[in-house]
Amino acid sequence: MYTEHRQRFLDELQKHGACALIPTNPTRTRSADTEFRFRPGSDFWYLTGFAEPESWLLLLPAGKGKDQPSRSILFLRKKDKTMEIWNGLRLGIDAAPEHLSIDEAYDVEDLWNCLPDLLEGYERLVFATGLCSENDSAVLETLSGLRARVRGGVQAPVQILDPGPILHELRLIKGKGEIEVMRKAAAITDEAHRKVMSVSSPGTNECELDALLDYTFRARGGTGASYGNIVAGGTNACILHYVENNAPLQDGDICLVDAGAEFDFYASDVTRSFPVNGKFSEAQAKVYSVVLEAQLAAIAQCQPGNTFLSVHEVALGVLVRGLIKLGLCTGSPEEVIENESYRDYYMHRTGHWMGLDVHDCGSYHQGEASRPLAAGMVLTVEPGLYIAHDAEGAPKALRGIGIRIEDDILITADGHENLSAKIPKSISEVEAACAVASSGH
Repeated sequence: MYTEHRQRFLDELQKHGACALIPTNPTRTRSADTEFRFRPGSDFWYLTGFAEPESWLLLLPAGKGKDQPSRSILFLRKKDKTMEIWNGLRLGIDAAPEHLSIDEAYDVEDLWNCLPDLLEGYERLVFATGLCSENDSAVLETLSGLRARVRGGVQAPVQILDPGPILHELRLIKGKGEIEVMRKAAAITDEAHRKVMSVSSPGTNECELDALLDYTFRARGGTGASYGNIVAGGTNACILHYVENNAPLQDGDICLVDAGAEFDFYASDVTRSFPVNGKFSEAQAKVYSVVLEAQLAAIAQCQPGNTFLSVHEVALGVLVRGLIKLGLCTGSPEEVIENESYRDYYMHRTGHWMGLDVHDCGSYHQGEASRPLAAGMVLTVEPGLYIAHDAEGAPKALRGIGIRIEDDILITADGHENLSAKIPKSISEVEAACAVASSGH
């Protein structure tokens, strides 16, 4: 899969007369001398499948010189017995080419000495600036030194290109291997959501469900959570990015769980909202039904050729009609959309691209128009309604109810596939899942 990704990228680089330098993520300090768990950079992982820190990939397309073939060169840490005792095994320079199907591998300590000669002859360099000032400075210094040699006939890159228009557009369309990985992430997410529904009860703390999610993600072979879990009981569900996850769940409240497993660093992103005591109240069911209707209509809109924006517009239309029926907005649907009074209860868009990053790369527009959906794209569909506990003018029975329903949708050649379709979602399915006795918790 990664070899195919590199070749597709090399083909695009050749069209642009460019080479590419892609670093992995740096390690990040958590506190004092401890670090966060390392995660490779998404662009780097997409092209290598290699998860060691302090690594750089250089891609040189064919055509720089006479009969010059394309080259993939990995700069990585050399084997070091002492460091491996302390911090873990390293792949090493000698093993890297065969293990990763890379053409050449060198010590990362030699990167900046080797780079000028390797960049010579290319008009452009694809490199993401603005992410790490130290890397930016080193690249600019290398290019400056190379450009100083132009009087001697050296051709140096005259332009730095952002990876977005080339590499990120490739990442937007998922291949068969990537889709299979994302199905695995969704399957783990299914198990995790079912578990939290089954163990939730009045008095359970949000942190218990948070911990159970993380446990399931890792225990089933995932690389962790795709993002910080949101476990929001009661009015906490009206905070879109609630992350405290430390309040006791109350009888009669809804619990909103927005959490997805990451598998081989590919994301899932799913939200379910369920009754803490296992049974929706009449008011909760009314709000839930509006959100579910909006989500199902939006998912049906996920067809190749329909625009990304149209998915949101379909969901918004259903939500607005529901808000009027619930007595939360007044006027015609057209008037409510025009004056944006719905934004008191629905203040976000209905989805985003998803892949190696939970908010994945790729343009949402072509020119000024919303981008048409195409086979291989994966997007979330996540309408919601959030009625704050102090919402003026809202019927008292509806206050403090926050509902979001989210699934991961793959666009196919003739329609779509809901990667997270097995996770309970209808009112009857959710109540049944809440009633299931927990196993192993």
